[in-house]
Amino acid sequence: MKKVLVFGMTENPGGMESVIMNYYRHIDRTKVQFEFLCNTEIVAYSDEIESMGGIIHRITARSVNPRKYKNDLVEFFDKNASKYCALWFNTCSLANIDYLKYAKKYGIKKRIIHCHNAANGGDSFLRSMLHKLHRKELVKYATDYWTCSEEANKWFFGKEKDELPNYRLIYNAIDLNQFAPDNNIRKEYRNKIGIQDDEILIGHDGRLHYQKNQEYLINVFDRLNKKFPGKYKLLLIGQGDDEEKLKNLVSQKHLEDRVIFQGLVNNMNDYLQAMDIFAFPSRFEGLSIALLEAQANGLPCVISEKISKASKVNNNVVMLPITDQAIDSWINQIDLYSKTSKYVDIDHFEQQHFDINNEAKILQELF
Repeated sequence: MKKVLVFGMTENPGGMESVIMNYYRHIDRTKVQFEFLCNTEIVAYSDEIESMGGIIHRITARSVNPRKYKNDLVEFFDKNASKYCALWFNTCSLANIDYLKYAKKYGIKKRIIHCHNAANGGDSFLRSMLHKLHRKELVKYATDYWTCSEEANKWFFGKEKDELPNYRLIYNAIDLNQFAPDNNIRKEYRNKIGIQDDEILIGHDGRLHYQKNQEYLINVFDRLNKKFPGKYKLLLIGQGDDEEKLKNLVSQKHLEDRVIFQGLVNNMNDYLQAMDIFAFPSRFEGLSIALLEAQANGLPCVISEKISKASKVNNNVVMLPITDQAIDSWINQIDLYSKTSKYVDIDHFEQQHFDINNEAKILQELF
């Protein structure tokens, strides 16, 4: 059995964590097994990881105690590095590449850097500067360069793909069967959320953060609700730094009875069943797994034109600007989609490499 050391799991079950888990669930774990290096006490999906034979190694976060963090790294790699055929370093920023440095120092031969974003506009000035500095150093430590979309390379690595050694596009594949439309679950979850039969539910799944741009969505919804009183409700799934600000905005606009903050959920597939339309106004994305999941459920989607076009699979997805002038376009498109049904193009999902049952075999061979 080959063992791979994986970094990238946090306490938040977000897009990057979902990608890692989707592959972990579908590889042959008698041939390749994962061990996880984590710097948070709570780790998303920890019970499931351990049920599949995965081991979680916890170290102190650099931001909590820099000296103990370094000591923990030395102790961990000194004790464990010889077990691993590869390090799979998943990240949205190069602000910290210590894991690659220590993997090289302690003899892990295959050191994969896997980019999961195409920008990081919410980062501090210091982290942005560290990201740019570390891009120049990557060649000394990484042996393989993986990315979630072709658009991500230039921002993340600062180079075109043909300049990167052992470059691979790793698709954010999902289990299509898990998200297939199910009318019984739809009725159950609409009742659970409190959605009437004649109400149209607009859904959104994402960290409550600058990148995901929920403030714009709330402004769109405010205008939509004034134009069509009582017709629509908005469901926001996720948590994050902007939660209080967004709840205050909803209160200011007197939308408390129309906007639902659901928090984190571990069964997003069930909540997608309850939705009628998926809205996703991100300022930037690598390749959104939340958007792929929504399309696998067949939801008509209104999304930002800043999102990678590779995320668009079905033909009921419209990309729009995220400007004040475009709010009316969002309103008109949402209202148009309120009259349509769900539609899934399974063949297109498979052709674009978004079926995890196929893609997990490829990843396994790369390890």
